[in-house]
Amino acid sequence: MTAQEVRLVRGTAAVVVGLVLLRLIAAAWTPLTFDEAYYWMWSKHLAGGYYDHPPMVAVVIWLGTLIAGDTEFGVRVVSVLLALPMSWAVYRTAELLFGGQRVACSATLLLNATLMAAAGTMIVTPDAPLLVASSFVLLALAQVLATGQGAWWIAVGVAVGLALLSKYTALFFGPAILIWLIAVPKLRRWLLSPWPYLGGIVALAVFSPVILWNADHQWVSFIKQLGRARIAHFNPAFVAELIPTQIAFATPLVFVLGAMGLYALARPHSGAWPARTLINATLWTIVLYFVWHALHNRVEANWFAPVYPAFAIAAAVAAHVTPWKPRARRTIDFCLRWAGPGGVILFTALVVQANTGLLSGYRRDATVRSIGVGFPELAAEIEAVRLRIGASCVLAPDYGTTGWLAFYLPKGTCVTQHGQRIRWVNMPEPSAAQLSGKLLLVGEQNAAASPEWQARFSIIEKVGELTRKRGPLVIEKVELDVLDGAKGDPLDRSPPEELAKP
Repeated sequence: MTAQEVRLVRGTAAVVVGLVLLRLIAAAWTPLTFDEAYYWMWSKHLAGGYYDHPPMVAVVIWLGTLIAGDTEFGVRVVSVLLALPMSWAVYRTAELLFGGQRVACSATLLLNATLMAAAGTMIVTPDAPLLVASSFVLLALAQVLATGQGAWWIAVGVAVGLALLSKYTALFFGPAILIWLIAVPKLRRWLLSPWPYLGGIVALAVFSPVILWNADHQWVSFIKQLGRARIAHFNPAFVAELIPTQIAFATPLVFVLGAMGLYALARPHSGAWPARTLINATLWTIVLYFVWHALHNRVEANWFAPVYPAFAIAAAVAAHVTPWKPRARRTIDFCLRWAGPGGVILFTALVVQANTGLLSGYRRDATVRSIGVGFPELAAEIEAVRLRIGASCVLAPDYGTTGWLAFYLPKGTCVTQHGQRIRWVNMPEPSAAQLSGKLLLVGEQNAAASPEWQARFSIIEKVGELTRKRGPLVIEKVELDVLDGAKGDPLDRSPPEELAKP
């Protein structure tokens, strides 16, 4: 590398480290989302699988809490730090596929500028390790292309296996790789070689704990997640949500660059055919499926996480490989210059808003229900009531509230969800003694007045009404009821809908 290229690479590394430090600060400040608290409970009882997802998110949280304890920072620290190997993988992939340090550095910075990478690694969900594993799938395939060595297919298998341990969306890498091999004539020889199939066996071996767990639990997780592909009705209105949400998650300037890059990759003067086909196959296979899925159901913005490494590389190709006419070139240069600062501003604004509500004038926004702002204070009030009435266990109506209560109540407090017991199948049940005494129900207003509770307990008494707040904004009102005199099992052990007989 020339001296200028060395400075460029070092500058890129310094920016990535700076962004990781910013995310670590935000991670320590921001209360957990209800999903994170739920996954934190998984991390206390590691298993080969769970009702909702494979186990990688639990492993990531488990490692973090070993480092920093059961704190918001501890839950998130490893996920945030995974952005470092992710960035290296994207850098190296872009360098191998399209050559040159400028395209590699830009791809790395543009990926880190997105809210998908920034908020998506700070908030720990299965999409965080999936995003990282997807970067290494691309890198391993780029090494296959660059070296022609079959042993790299083993690395492909490991990376795909780790992606599958993160989320079932990684299944789409299989058809994407097949499309790539068929579409590129010089790569078709691999279809007659044992190496890709050995890689597939490795991926299956890495994924095998999830298969074994599902085999032991009536395939419930597979049925739940793969059943999403079934079309029950058409509602194309969900398609209209896709582009706005992806513009937000990519950030507008990166989205413009990425869209121009995808257009450029369809043209022959934007790199070699094998490289362009690899990016297109890995990206469009997943994108087209989710567009189809949106014809009948909502597609959450974070579900597109595995395409973002390829999307960032496409954006860098638009910036540095493709020739453009002057007007388009000015657009490219503007987006490239301000994408990084714009991403930092949007991420900072999102964190400030989620924690304070300041930017909306303390009015309600989309973050207030999912992020546990005000929950530590609410949990302290709930604990005071629990101690006052002598409740032996706290019941919650949903998995999110269960997770928050378990995280923010004093360690060792008995907390359990009343229903959906399949979610907690890997965890020890509350003891008979804990369930035979007074129970404290934490729920919405008048929740205990339902016939279900009346049928299960002979004594139901409202003992408090609390509020969760973000500044002056009341996020939700919570009713506390003491339940006593159980008329049988206080928990609803109905099978999940996936296993219920018609």
